[in-house]
Amino acid sequence: MKSLSISLTATLLAACAPSTPAPEPSTPASSSVVARSPDTPPALDIITEADLKRDIFVLAGDGMRGREAGTLDELRASMWIADRAREAGLQPAGDYDTYFQWWSMRRTKVSDASRVTIGPRPLTLWQDVIVLSPVNATIDQPIVWVGTATGGELAAMDLTGKIVAAVLLPPTTLTSQLSNSVTRYVNASIQQRTAALTPKGVSAIVFVSGDAAEFADGFVRTTFTRQRGSYAVDSVRTTVTTPPANGPPPQRPPVPSVWVRADMTDLLRAPDAHVALSLSAASFAYPSVNIVAKVPGTDPARRREYVLFSGHQDHDGVRYTVDGDSIWNGADDNASVSVALLAIGRAVASHPMSRTGLFVWHGAEERGLLGSYWYSRHPTVSKANIVAVLNADMIGRNSPDSAALLGVQPPHLNSNALVAAAYKANAMTGQFIVDTSWDNPRHPEGWYFRSDHLPYAREGVPAIMFSTLLHADYHTPRDNPDRIDISKLTRMTKWMYATGWIIGTARDRPDVVAGFKLER
Repeated sequence: MKSLSISLTATLLAACAPSTPAPEPSTPASSSVVARSPDTPPALDIITEADLKRDIFVLAGDGMRGREAGTLDELRASMWIADRAREAGLQPAGDYDTYFQWWSMRRTKVSDASRVTIGPRPLTLWQDVIVLSPVNATIDQPIVWVGTATGGELAAMDLTGKIVAAVLLPPTTLTSQLSNSVTRYVNASIQQRTAALTPKGVSAIVFVSGDAAEFADGFVRTTFTRQRGSYAVDSVRTTVTTPPANGPPPQRPPVPSVWVRADMTDLLRAPDAHVALSLSAASFAYPSVNIVAKVPGTDPARRREYVLFSGHQDHDGVRYTVDGDSIWNGADDNASVSVALLAIGRAVASHPMSRTGLFVWHGAEERGLLGSYWYSRHPTVSKANIVAVLNADMIGRNSPDSAALLGVQPPHLNSNALVAAAYKANAMTGQFIVDTSWDNPRHPEGWYFRSDHLPYAREGVPAIMFSTLLHADYHTPRDNPDRIDISKLTRMTKWMYATGWIIGTARDRPDVVAGFKLER
């Protein structure tokens, strides 16, 4: 550990070294050559396919091992980004004149000491049985088999204080079939069965896989996700405020629940079968980091105002194998934006804006937007002077002529001027057909609430999100750099840069929509 600490410290020091409705979408260009207008941003040519391709093949390469938050792999990627930002001419804007803003992340997981026994058989954790949530519980009771009972049949049973064994059933509704259908399928089934059984006052639930093929595959996948546990910003050393008296009631602890394979059915249905649960939770603190850099503005009156270019550098790390590959590289999600921010940084450094360009690569987005929540509440610059957040998530896939913009329609719209700038910039650069359907509050994906612009919008900062949306390789080991459309990534990067340039050189700050309030 000592040698690792010395090595990491040396790396850090090296990396720190100085050295009204939205407009209508535009029509796609009929030619790859885009006409230049007099107000075209001056450094579009600095953003090149060669630079973006070079960077994404490093950041999303196997050597970064998927950049999982809370691991050395995330820190390695963060150091690499800080080095590239320094080389691009960006100045440090993190804590203590470095490129880094460190913060602590708390992981809560099922303890390895947890034990599950069915009848005479002790089960092997994460092979025979999945503990679905980290809880502290010791229970040894007979099993009540409810099987596939639902509705009225379930309502007629007295299950208060009893351990029940229930078969997982195909979910009645799915929020999306767009990607990761197996994971969503099993999660929806677990949630729906839990919602039906918990009000019955059960003491614990033993789920057993149903007949659908998704449960066999989903069992393997779920072992990798549930054993990781849950993550949050560490509150141990921060001030925690008391919830208001009129706030929502505290949530009751989850009912202890485990999931076993279908071949355990006979054990669960044996005469006088019982289950012994000895479950415990473990909690750890891990470091995560935001990379923060800037290009100072040229106007003395506006250089203390900031246009924040935002993305996240983490992904899912090393997980279960799919087609021989266990490294979830996250090329589109979100190395595409991480390298785009480096390219935009080079452009802004070559021709600074009137306002200061602020660049934040957030840590632990995949853990629940943790890095952006931390920075939005503990910014290294004056929060009141962050005039806009231009966030992006996944900008390198799908149809070459289409892209999405979020934060453009109520209740997500919080700045008309910022949205107008984005449409104007699109006409100057990519000329994409802009899909705003994913910004609809009724869209089943809830895409607006799943990326790093959200914490800033909640803080009242004008914010939008650029994306090229989901695809079949989303959150799989197939999200590799060789599947990125580099030409499209370049156009998306130029669109984002041009939007920032318009805001960064405008006479007035972008407006904030009065009464802005999100639906959830």
